[in-house]
Parts: sequence; C-alpha cells; structure tokens
Amino acid sequence: MASVSSCVVINDEEQGYDLDLFCIPKHYAADLERVYIPHGLIMDRTERLARDIMKDMGGHHIVALCVLKGGYKFFADLLDYIKALNRNNDRSIPMTVDFIRLKSYQNDQSTGDIKVIGGDDLSTLTGKNVLIVEDIIDTGKTMKTLLELLKQYNPKMVKVASLLVKRTPRSVGYRPDFVGFEIPDKFVVGYALDYNEYFRDLNHICVINETGMEKYKA
Repeated sequence: MASVSSCVVINDEEQGYDLDLFCIPKHYAADLERVYIPHGLIMDRTERLARDIMKDMGGHHIVALCVLKGGYKFFADLLDYIKALNRNNDRSIPMTVDFIRLKSYQNDQSTGDIKVIGGDDLSTLTGKNVLIVEDIIDTGKTMKTLLELLKQYNPKMVKVASLLVKRTPRSVGYRPDFVGFEIPDKFVVGYALDYNEYFRDLNHICVINETGMEKYKA
C-alpha cells in the first residue's frame, strides 16, 4: 500500500498562482481565487502514478472502475499513460473499464448518503483486480461505503487511486492506495471537479471564490 509520504503534499500556506499567468476561460475569471495545481503538473504526477499502479497491480487483468463524473479526466489521462506503458514494456496486461456514478454532494457539502447510479452488473468484478479511480477523497465516507459494496462481489484485489486527498477534520481516516496530491481543506474545482456541475471545463485545479459559490449555488 502506498505510504502517506508517497504523494505531493501541498501545505496550508501554499498560495497557488495568479490567474493571469495561465489560460483561464473568460466565463470563470471572476469566480476563482487562484490556480492551485496547474494542468502540466497534474499530467506529470498522473504519469508517475500510472507507473506505480502498473508496478503494484500489473501481474493480472485489471478492471479500471471510473467514479463519475469528477473522475473522468483523471481516469482518461491515467489510462492513456498506462496504455503507453503497456505498449512500450515487455510486460503488459489486458485492461477493461467500467463506470460507476456516486452522488453525495450538494453545494460544497458532502451529504454523507451515497447513491450508486449506473455501472454494469458489479458481479463482473468477481475474481478481478479492480482499480477504482476517483477525483478527490474528502471525508472518505463515500469511498468506504463503495468498498463495502464491492466486497460483496469478491474481487481478487481492490486498489484506489485518487488524484486528490483533502486534509480535513471531517475525515474518517481513510487513505487511498495511490494519491496524486494531498491538499488543504479548500474547495477546489477544475480538471473535471465541479461545483454543482460547473467548472468541469477548466484545465487547471483552482480555488473557487465566494462570488463563484454564490453564482452557481444549487
């Protein structure tokens, strides 16, 4: 299992970058405080995670399970890097994909209830190495609930890769196996992370401001 130190830790004092230094869609310019994690840095870290995942799980067919909607960008980019490793290595593995949708957020608060929407019949995961790909672990409640659900189908192995893990007093102490960045307790958007469905079309991960929260409130 990946240790706590094996991710990029962004400390509480990190200010991020001025919006003017990056290409930000005009329709969001007034709604964001700062660019927190630039797109290029996300991509480099994702490439390294792909290597770590292959090293850890690459001995057996993997079913990559994307948690929609927020995970779709990270999922697509991570799989592209894994496919490149498959093409360029002597050792390669077959990989299949499935999608599952979980609902637990309203505005910027996790409701604690988890609804599973979509996904194929989960019994197809029996005996397989399953890689769950998630955009962010906040309290960890949602992921713990999903892992309990998957356990009923007896997969051979289940590992979780999350692009972000939030340091928050609300955490139940759950830690994924592969983590891109550990971030302070700020509400971030972009790179498919949303606030009530907005900001998914933003390349960088940014901190939303009060104006944005008010404007796009559900």
